[in-house]
Amino acid sequence: MLYGIIGVLALVVLALGGVLLTRGDDDGASATQAESELGGDAAAIIAARGLTGENVTAALKTYMPSGQHDPYIMFASGGHSGQIHVIAIPSMRILRTIGVWAPEPWQGYGYGSHEQSVMFSEGDVLDSGVRWGDTHHPALSETGGAYDGQFLFINDKAQARVAVIDLRDFETKQMLKNPIALNDHGGTMVTPNTDWVIEGGQYAAPPGGAYADIADYNDTYRGMVTFWKFDREKGRIDEDASFALELPPYWQDLCDSGKLVSDGWVFCNSFNTERATGGIGAEEGAVPFEAGASQHDMDYLHVINLNKAAEVAARNENRLNGFNYVPLQTVIDEGLLYFVPEPKSPHGVDVAPKGDYLVISGKLDPHVTIFSFEKLQQAIANQDWTLDDYGVPVLNFDSVMEAQIEIGLGPLHTQFDNQGYAYTSLYLDSAVARWTLGGDYGHADEAWTLIDKESIHYNVGHIAAVEGDTVEPGGNFLVALNKWSVDRFNNVGPLLPQNLQLIDIGGEGESLQLLYDMPMGIGEPHYAQIIKAERLNPVQVYPETGWDPGTWAVDPNAAKPGEERIERNGNEVEIWMTAVRSHFTPEHVEIKQGDHVTWHITN
Repeated sequence: MLYGIIGVLALVVLALGGVLLTRGDDDGASATQAESELGGDAAAIIAARGLTGENVTAALKTYMPSGQHDPYIMFASGGHSGQIHVIAIPSMRILRTIGVWAPEPWQGYGYGSHEQSVMFSEGDVLDSGVRWGDTHHPALSETGGAYDGQFLFINDKAQARVAVIDLRDFETKQMLKNPIALNDHGGTMVTPNTDWVIEGGQYAAPPGGAYADIADYNDTYRGMVTFWKFDREKGRIDEDASFALELPPYWQDLCDSGKLVSDGWVFCNSFNTERATGGIGAEEGAVPFEAGASQHDMDYLHVINLNKAAEVAARNENRLNGFNYVPLQTVIDEGLLYFVPEPKSPHGVDVAPKGDYLVISGKLDPHVTIFSFEKLQQAIANQDWTLDDYGVPVLNFDSVMEAQIEIGLGPLHTQFDNQGYAYTSLYLDSAVARWTLGGDYGHADEAWTLIDKESIHYNVGHIAAVEGDTVEPGGNFLVALNKWSVDRFNNVGPLLPQNLQLIDIGGEGESLQLLYDMPMGIGEPHYAQIIKAERLNPVQVYPETGWDPGTWAVDPNAAKPGEERIERNGNEVEIWMTAVRSHFTPEHVEIKQGDHVTWHITN
């Protein structure tokens, strides 16, 4: 048995040597050398630890020798930590934590900088000084539907905020509080050229945050989706050019942008089309909320004509809390919104790489449902619809559906690879399913067929494949972001880490292989995106001394060596100081109680 394992190990080293064990032109020689050195030490370690050939294969696929760099980078939200984690793949090493909604003392984020002080205030909630957030859905900027490695966007689900991160230095540069929304979930997603950043709402509320009795829910509560206009040249969202659409009070969930043939359209799930508001015990007609919100067999996929919506919004006819706002009746009258019935309580809508199919996962339905964008357009053209209670057209389900595949219990989210496979997380089954796309996607298997399942540990939510939500999916690896770790790691008390599991998806057919368990004890990563490292080009040092990361220019008040000084004007004291390693100039600064001090420090 041991010799068989060593043989497997040698073969794996030969197969992976050019990628993982060496850099340069001498790949074959390096692999041969490594194989020849697989002697007593390696065999002893394998035997002592009781490793199988599969264990050794997994170890080699994830091992990154000291000084070598991973080919992929994952950006994972941190949940209530308010951060974004930067993780190398396949080694699963944490490279960086990006501060967003919460100050980070160890990296000086949120302290001292005037620009950051202004940024936090612009993203504040009712001037309350809120300094935490719930990051959920990071979105990398795109060009032509492919990641371009320039910017990263993230939402705050708890307080309906969005932030912009510049990937030249991996620093947050802008925060915005949505002035008319109380919370969000379906954000942030981007359109194929990052013209718009999409922020879908979640829980219906009176527009603008006004009070309304819950008894008047159907008439006074509304859903919402916001389209933030992104100015790539400035690297900032232009709030004045942004707008929101009022929607019926169904609870909008995740959104995805169309691409290629479906570019210009946006798709958002919803749940609670029952418009349940809960009720317990002796209340008249009381139905507990969870039961009330799960009565219908179908909820509604929201289909939004974004290009036309932008034209309507440009008329700037309505303002709510100073924000450009298109009321529901205008949305209906202008033909901006259509519904498609989708299996109950959906938690994901994902557009296939060619933009031709929409994948829906109803977490209370064991199928994935695939809609054809072409059929959807035909149904709209043919007016093949009925109307909901608010007058929104509801397209015929059978006219739009392309296929349904039974894949397991609790389907949530779908990603794609470069072989024509799709992957869907199964929350209740604790598994990831691989299935085939139809159409011209290049695989040799039967279309719309379940191919394989890989068990995960445990209760997977989102999954992320290499560039798996773009027009150029990369394949090779997928990460399952699991809610529970339970027995996978050492006991650290009742608060367990999350478990991020790396899966090899590079083979065909029934070849999925679980490679690595990564404990994540910082927050709760919810969603992630994985980009090829070669697409990123961050600076190693800022371009010039005195550089202001906030304005991306030299600060006019930057202190220069030899020009350090202290100036006093009454009780106003201004200091220009330089810092070189641990030495500060000037070394002594005398101020008086009651002075107002402005301190410029140039590192």
